[in-house]
Amino acid sequence: MVGAVVGVSGPPPGDAVGFGDWVRPWLGAMARLAGRLAVGADRDEVVQDALARAWRKRGQYDASRGTPAAWLLVITADQARKAVRRTRPGLVALWDGEDWERPELDARTDVEDAIAGLPSRQRLAVDCYYFAELSIAETAAVMGCPEGALKSALSDARARLRVRLEVSE
Repeated sequence: MVGAVVGVSGPPPGDAVGFGDWVRPWLGAMARLAGRLAVGADRDEVVQDALARAWRKRGQYDASRGTPAAWLLVITADQARKAVRRTRPGLVALWDGEDWERPELDARTDVEDAIAGLPSRQRLAVDCYYFAELSIAETAAVMGCPEGALKSALSDARARLRVRLEVSE
């Protein structure tokens, strides 16, 4: 899990090299979260914006309120939401009208559509926990809720997804 990185804790260093070393263990999780939340936006640009914001706000990091991973991922989620708002609507996919026969793509599209149909809070919980591979504690910190509320949101999301995808237990 993301929070299992050993030896990287405490406040972010004030020098660029030290700061880079401090954030490096969580870059993958930041990229995964940005990719899930900022559909239609450039994932790498979202991560870069998040890193720039974290650098500017590094003096505000408070270890007593959460891990470096949670702090960085909250910033990433915020930047992803901003990127989605900035993304211009009206981008049209090119498609010639032919039906494609790609069952694995259809199954993935079904899952993506089912996740997209979840309420925003449940969708964020699924994205953070399953796709960004955050722990329960880190996902709760990103969402700003108690762990129990997160577990409930994940349970509700799984129940909705089972119905939408017609999966039996």
